[in-house]
Amino acid sequence: MSTNTNISSETDDNVTTPLIQRPTRHRYTLYHLSTFILTFVSYAMLHAARKVFSNVKSTMAEEWSPVANETIRPIKPDNIWNQTRLFNSPGDATIFLGVLDALFMFSYATGLFISGIIGDRFDLRIVLCSGMIVTAIMIFLFGVLSEWLHIYKAAWYISFWILNGLAQSTGWPCVVAIMGNCRGLIFGIWSACASVGNIFGAALAASFLTYGYEYPFLVCTVLLICCAIICFFAIIPSPADVGMEIKHVNTSTEETTTRVNDRETGEETEIIVKTSESTATKPITFFRAWVLPGVAMYSLCYACLKLVNYSFFFWLPFYLHAKFRWQESDADLLSTLYDVGGIIGGIVGGLISDLAGLRSIVVVPALLTAIPMLFVFSGLANDKTANGVVMTVTGVFIGGPANMISAAITADLGRQEILAASDQALSTVTGIVDGTGSFGAAIGQVLIPLIEKRWKDWRFVFYFFVLMTFVTCCCILPLFIRECKIAINKIKTRYAAHRQRNYDTI
Repeated sequence: MSTNTNISSETDDNVTTPLIQRPTRHRYTLYHLSTFILTFVSYAMLHAARKVFSNVKSTMAEEWSPVANETIRPIKPDNIWNQTRLFNSPGDATIFLGVLDALFMFSYATGLFISGIIGDRFDLRIVLCSGMIVTAIMIFLFGVLSEWLHIYKAAWYISFWILNGLAQSTGWPCVVAIMGNCRGLIFGIWSACASVGNIFGAALAASFLTYGYEYPFLVCTVLLICCAIICFFAIIPSPADVGMEIKHVNTSTEETTTRVNDRETGEETEIIVKTSESTATKPITFFRAWVLPGVAMYSLCYACLKLVNYSFFFWLPFYLHAKFRWQESDADLLSTLYDVGGIIGGIVGGLISDLAGLRSIVVVPALLTAIPMLFVFSGLANDKTANGVVMTVTGVFIGGPANMISAAITADLGRQEILAASDQALSTVTGIVDGTGSFGAAIGQVLIPLIEKRWKDWRFVFYFFVLMTFVTCCCILPLFIRECKIAINKIKTRYAAHRQRNYDTI
């Protein structure tokens, strides 16, 4: 979003090569504000589309299961009364819903790897808006048209939900690349777009679910198309389009030796002429992006953390409804408190990491704090206030770090100094990190209904979350130790400088 400063450094051969560093001064304009708002709203709408599905699961499970025809004078034959039946029981329908979540996440993860590469090579605005339009069409076919035309086929739902995952995968790499290089605080605020979308999607489902589960999908479809049209005509994908960007080029220096004869002395002199040739930056290759420092480590870390975070995203309303028998609309609205915690955690974590200049020293302590909160959450009684408070705190320490890794840390990885020769890497790196995380989340959506069905107790699902959170900390532990040493050295240096100043004054 903000432009990079082009800094020159000299090598041993006195050849200057450009480096990319985070800007020290920020001048935000109307362009930055419009980019922030448009990318924020567009990705929030994409997340709202996912949240609508997770919040109507209970209704869909009941709709797809047989129910007794208890009318006084049945008008319809029983086979017509149960024409929506896909499964023999709501439990079987729940398993199928988990499979749909997993298929969505697998297709979404696969699409992220592809979309990241496409985003670094084509117009980000067109890629983003096209993905939003296709997403709207898939949601309409999946949740609206199937109900209106009474198309109750598992193959229908599976096909369009897989295509929905592929279409939605264009969103995150594009919006992160459009935002560009922002400080952790700005990215912390902006990364709340996913949580805001979750809250909006939950409110949307709660408001229209009484008319039928197809109506939340219908409203979401209309809003997505409107948002895509606005973004297509209003969003500016690059600061260069408004004359604000300083382009970074790879300057290669060639030496040309010329022999010159002096007419007066007759001496022959060699003149070495250095010529600089500027070559246009090229997008980074997929495999080179994988071996960038920190990319593989954070990708593996995010795979475990996104499994936990998206499990709350997909299953929290269903869990509250199934365990405490709350009304589905009440469970939908209360589950948004987890997203509120994620917003707070992302903003505060981004600010602290900016002040410290390090990321993992914020992420790891937050995740370690989340582990006891998960144990507490698993044993809560039927109390909405207690559940709401613990849900919010859990969101701070799970959702906050997840937002940081997916936005601020990913942006850091995509703008490292070694990428000075190829600064078109942000979308590819974003696709790799988020794609790997989505594969982990997909595996989780398969395991969760199986764990609950095997032990008939949701506490074992929370124990699984604890294990995955601990594994996340282990993945990032080497970097955490390294950054702790850096932080300690900084403190020692400042303390020594402070003592020296006091000594000099004496």
